[in-house]
Amino acid sequence: MTEEGERILRCVLGFDVGTSSSKAVLVALDGTVVDVETLVHEVSTPAPGFAEMDGAVWLREFDTAARALLTRNPVELLAIGVSGMGPCLLLTDENDQPLAPAVLYGIDSRATREIVELDAMLGEERLLHRCGATLSTQAIGPKVRWFARHAPASHDQARRWYMPSSWLVRQLTGEYVLDFQSASQCTPMFDLRTRDWAIDWCDLVAPRLELPRLLDAGAIAGTTRGTLGGIAPGVPVLVGTIDAWAEAASVGVGEPGDLMLMYGSTLFLVLYTAQSLRHPALWSTAGLSRDESCLAGGMATSGSLTSWIARTTGRPIDELEREALELDPGADGLVLLPYFAGERTPILDPLARGVFAGLSLSHQPRHLFRAALESIAHGARHNLETMASAGARPERVVAVGGGANSALWTQIVSDVTGLVQEIPTTTIGASYGMAHLAASAVADVAPIGEWNPVRERRVPDHDRSARYESMHRIYRALYPATADLVHELARMTPAPRSERLE
Repeated sequence: MTEEGERILRCVLGFDVGTSSSKAVLVALDGTVVDVETLVHEVSTPAPGFAEMDGAVWLREFDTAARALLTRNPVELLAIGVSGMGPCLLLTDENDQPLAPAVLYGIDSRATREIVELDAMLGEERLLHRCGATLSTQAIGPKVRWFARHAPASHDQARRWYMPSSWLVRQLTGEYVLDFQSASQCTPMFDLRTRDWAIDWCDLVAPRLELPRLLDAGAIAGTTRGTLGGIAPGVPVLVGTIDAWAEAASVGVGEPGDLMLMYGSTLFLVLYTAQSLRHPALWSTAGLSRDESCLAGGMATSGSLTSWIARTTGRPIDELEREALELDPGADGLVLLPYFAGERTPILDPLARGVFAGLSLSHQPRHLFRAALESIAHGARHNLETMASAGARPERVVAVGGGANSALWTQIVSDVTGLVQEIPTTTIGASYGMAHLAASAVADVAPIGEWNPVRERRVPDHDRSARYESMHRIYRALYPATADLVHELARMTPAPRSERLE
């Protein structure tokens, strides 16, 4: 009770480590957002193909954000849920001291040689059947082997590995755990058929590493044991998960046929399926619980591409968007391949690069910007068509992430894909999803659909959709037509120096 006799508000804390920022949200048990704290950070790219981050950033930002929220809002904290980008690889020694910066998810393509080697050793068909995915820059196993070759001192001392969520849980509770969803992206170390570690392949790619205990993302891993974030001991902490699945949870995507489109620094697609499906160009994974199945895809750029255009042209994004809105579909004959950081699904090509086709002297920054938005839409459609070939079609589509607030961008995606998108009331994202999971673990709360109802729907315009058909045909033809030349250019970039991480 306060001095005025008012009851202290009971809240949960959700926290997410994203590619470009960390976000913490304090939420009341009825879903009301009490306060939000956002901290911006940058990905380090010390060499071509490298994308990494100091694990200390994750702890520092959790500590800073939690302290800020709890200082401004004297609440009763009931539980904590954390998530983060992934799959990532933070190697630590036996005392949990980080040995190198964390290697990030599929945007880090340093382990291409190790992917080829493991493909030859294990076989792509066996990998797909057992793990649900072939090896790509998204996979953890090749990155562990990269350390063995290029940073042997770090590799030999390594005893555990963490993702942002599991690292925070370790520091908060002392528990070494990982959720099934995150584990299912540790190819080839996880057997999707048995929903358990593939011990023989773990021994092959990571023989020195302890395997974390596997639990559902919404399970309680333990309770706080110290003062990180200014949080008293004894507060329950969830196991947590990768941000895309937490983001899906924030909008109620979790039933077969539900699709989440996450408009972030990258574009991510999560489609829940009635059974575990396989496709060599996609990722089959577990869901938030052990028994759920998903088909997932991810593009290597999205918001990062529009930010690059804004920086390069020296124009604010909101200004570029207003001007791009005045253009017709097709950006006056301009098509872009958005592979500025290689590409993940469905082409799985770390050597892919961006290509503008159709440039003329009449094109202006607004054309480049619109072409960028359209390229992400074409990439989303490419992924969706690949999912359809695997036997999975969405019945409900929900747009999430910062880009979901752009009426132009979401409309272009609906026009290109022909899909209706639901726009939720709250687009805070993964941290809000973790807050709901945390509240559900310790209290009787309303379902997420009541916490976060649909605000509006983006419906395709049939005339614009028809005009995009020819542009999509050109988009799909452009990559195979230019791939060999682009690969040659990519190989001209300086090779990464292995001593950078030693």
